[in-house]
Amino acid sequence: MATTRSATNTLKPKERKPRVAATPPRRPGRPTGSARGPEQRARLLDVALELFARQGIFDTTLGAIAREAGFTPAMVHYYFKTREQLIDVLIDERFLPLRAELGNPFGEHPDDPLAGITQLARRLVDVSSRYPWFPALWIREVITEGGLLRQRMFERFGDAHQKESVAAIARWQKAGRLNADIEPSLVFLTVLGLTILPLATSKMWRNDPVRKSLTANDIARHAVALLTHGAGPQRD
Repeated sequence: MATTRSATNTLKPKERKPRVAATPPRRPGRPTGSARGPEQRARLLDVALELFARQGIFDTTLGAIAREAGFTPAMVHYYFKTREQLIDVLIDERFLPLRAELGNPFGEHPDDPLAGITQLARRLVDVSSRYPWFPALWIREVITEGGLLRQRMFERFGDAHQKESVAAIARWQKAGRLNADIEPSLVFLTVLGLTILPLATSKMWRNDPVRKSLTANDIARHAVALLTHGAGPQRD
């Protein structure tokens, strides 16, 4: 009995089984590799903007964004639970920085309306050139009636900025610094029409022998000339 008890209680080190740490379960839909997380999220935002500009927000689902980005639907839902949440993220992370870049040209030039209008036109062209999705998306979802982005931005920010611009134009007219025949409420739309619209349709010019060589600088120059001097003869 003594011999049996000794053999039972004494194990050689090589006979002990190593302890294996328990592996926590992987969260469904979570992207692998923490370092790639921000890149994947940014990729989804870029693809969302491209699809929204190309086919509109209403006709773009989270599943379509996942397919275009080459990701699984689960990965998209990990970052954005709903399309509305995605839109809010785009406003905060993509549109607010653009809004900051555009600044407030009218406020920066309170006594020089032509400088303010010129600055607005040039900044719109510059932003549109660096972010190709911006012109088409703005026309489709902000200027057009019923655009989801327009509705969402109005809910977030209201129309205080627009009212300030209209008031500035009316003040310039009253002071005799701006043509009295100009309609204040149409100035911003006019600037957009001379800058954003040509850039949004520029892809259609690739085979146009007359306009295919036009650049963003050409569009800005044309817009500023019309806005500041109209269609009359050039002044010395």
